[in-house]
Amino acid sequence: MLKIIDKYILKRYLVTFTFMLLMFIPIGIIIDISEKVNKMIENHVPFPMIVQYYIDFIIYFANILFPIFLFLSIIWFTSKLASNTEIIAILSSGISFRRFLRPYIIGATLVSLIALGMNIYLVPKASAGFKSFRYTYLINDGLNDMRDNTDVFRQISKDEYIFVSNFQDASKMAFNFSMEKFENDQLKYKVTASRIKWNPTKKNYTLFNYSKRKVGAFGDILESAEQKDTVFKFDIEDLTPVVYIAETLSLGDLNHFIDKERSRGSSNINVYLVVLYKKYSSPVSAFILTIIAVAVSSMKRRGGMGMNLAIGILLAFSFVFLDKVFGVLAEKSTMPPMLAIWLPNIVFGVLAIYLLRNAKR
Repeated sequence: MLKIIDKYILKRYLVTFTFMLLMFIPIGIIIDISEKVNKMIENHVPFPMIVQYYIDFIIYFANILFPIFLFLSIIWFTSKLASNTEIIAILSSGISFRRFLRPYIIGATLVSLIALGMNIYLVPKASAGFKSFRYTYLINDGLNDMRDNTDVFRQISKDEYIFVSNFQDASKMAFNFSMEKFENDQLKYKVTASRIKWNPTKKNYTLFNYSKRKVGAFGDILESAEQKDTVFKFDIEDLTPVVYIAETLSLGDLNHFIDKERSRGSSNINVYLVVLYKKYSSPVSAFILTIIAVAVSSMKRRGGMGMNLAIGILLAFSFVFLDKVFGVLAEKSTMPPMLAIWLPNIVFGVLAIYLLRNAKR
C-alpha cells in the first residue's frame, strides 16, 4: 500500500511541477516577444539567433524562478489532496506524517539534482547568450553602453597589467587592448591593439593593428604589424568584464578563476563568490520549500485551496525577495558572501521546522 501511495504522490509532484513550467514559460515567451518584436524587426535579427535566444531565455528564467514554480505546484496538488480528504485517509491508516513526506523528499531530490546540473552546465552558457543578445539587438545603443560599462583593467601578475573594453563573449573578441610590463616600478614595455581575439583551436591570440614599445635606456624600440598571432600568460576569462565572468563559467572554471582572482587580491571577489554559492544554495532550497509547502497545504482551511495558494504565493515571493536582498548585500557590503547567500535558506529552514511540527499536530 505504501509503495502505491508513494508512486501516486511522487507522480503528482513531478507532473504538477512540469505542468507549471510548461504553462508559465510559454506565457513568459509570448510577453517577451510582444515587447521586443519591433526591436528584432528593426535590427534584422536572423531567425536562428532568435530561436537560440529563446532557448537561452527558457533556461535562464526557469533557473531563476524554479523555486516559485516548485512551491506553487506543491501547494496546488497537496491542497487538492487535503480538500478531497485523501491526506486524512492516509494518516488515519496509521502512516506517520514523516512517512507521508517521503515521496515529497524523493521528488525534491530529483528536482535538486536537475537544478544543480543546470547550474553547473547549462545556465552559464545560457546566461552568456541571453545577455549578449540583449546588448546586441534589444537595448538602444546596447553595444555602446556595454563598451562604456564593461571595461576591464586587471593585474595579471606582480608587475603586468592588461586593459580591454567591450568584450564580446560570442566572438571571444575584445577591443582597445593594452598590456603593460613593469620592472622595479619602471615601464619595461607596452603592447597595444585595436582588437584582440582568442583562437580556441590554436590556443593563441590574434592582435589587430598591433604595436609594441620597448622602453630602453638609450631609446625606445617600436614594433608594429597589421595582424599578429601570439601567446600570452593570461586566460580568456581575464578579458571578461564582471558582468559576464562569473555567470558564464562552469563550476570547475569558476573555482579556478576565483582562486586566481583571490591570489591577485581582486576587489570583485565577492561578486564571483555569490554566483558560486548560489549554485549550491538554490538546489537546497527545493527541500526547504517542499517541506513548507506540504506543511501549509496539508490541512483543510476555511478558505479552501485559494487560502493555501495565497499563503504559498506570499511565502514564495518572500523567499525570492530575501534571496535577492542578501545577494546584493553580499556583493556591496562587508557581509560574508557565504552567510548572505545561505541566510534565506536558514531562515526558511527554521520556518519549515516550525510549520512541520504544527502540521504533525
